[in-house]
Amino acid sequence: MNIQLEKMKQNQEFERRKKIAEEKHKEWVQKKREEERRERKRKLSKEMAEKATRELEKMQLQEKADIKYKEWLKKKKAEEAEKKKKEKEKEKEWEAELQEKRTRSEKIFKEWLQNAKNKPQPPLNGYGFPHGKSTGLY
Repeated sequence: MNIQLEKMKQNQEFERRKKIAEEKHKEWVQKKREEERRERKRKLSKEMAEKATRELEKMQLQEKADIKYKEWLKKKKAEEAEKKKKEKEKEKEWEAELQEKRTRSEKIFKEWLQNAKNKPQPPLNGYGFPHGKSTGLY
């Protein structure tokens, strides 16, 4: 009877220990899963933060590029406007020079015309030659 009682106590102790071991195992597995879930959540949030940072950097870089492009375009347009302005000024100067040359030429032509009227005409039969040509040898 003592042996049977002893065996029963041992079985109960074994069952109790087995139950405790199973509970500890379940707790460990639950903790492990919770830890893995937190780790995944942390990794996911870290990846999202890195992705957001990369996107922000990319947007800032794009904004800088747009600003530089707009500045370059503005500068180019200013240069083009300056170039056109200079070309127009050159064209005006050339036109003014041409007009001055024309007026000067007309003035000189009119003066020549006035002087040509006042100049004496050369004689038709100059130097005693008929028709103004020599007829014969020297």
